[in-house]
Amino acid sequence: MKRRNSRQDAIREIVRGKTVRTQRGLVDELQAMGYACTQATVSRDIADMGLRKLPEGVYVLAEDLHLQRMLSEFVVCVLRAENLVVVKCQPGTASGVAAAVDDAALAHALGSVAGNDTVLVVADTTENAKSLQNLIQKLGNAE
Repeated sequence: MKRRNSRQDAIREIVRGKTVRTQRGLVDELQAMGYACTQATVSRDIADMGLRKLPEGVYVLAEDLHLQRMLSEFVVCVLRAENLVVVKCQPGTASGVAAAVDDAALAHALGSVAGNDTVLVVADTTENAKSLQNLIQKLGNAE
């Protein structure tokens, strides 16, 4: 049971951090992290975790679907400065986008502040801010 939970935590990290389109790709990423598993095992994990595929063919966590919907509909662009991620949104939508970011409980996101058309997400480190920027861009199909 411990290995399964650990492997599923690794899958969460991979899906949030990288663009994964196939089960084989997920198996390869897990093996690179030191997990010996088969495609059948990963297939069961995908079902257990409720992973979904976006229309673009990319796996996303079930808990990130609301975030993905908000980001893809309202985000214009995503920028980064040091440990700060700036999310530019359609006018009047920033508070909803910030709430979705907060609800997703993204790793390394300390919190967010919203204005009218801008969300500021504070990351714990500059490196983790880059990962958050990439995730927000991936989920929102933004620049």
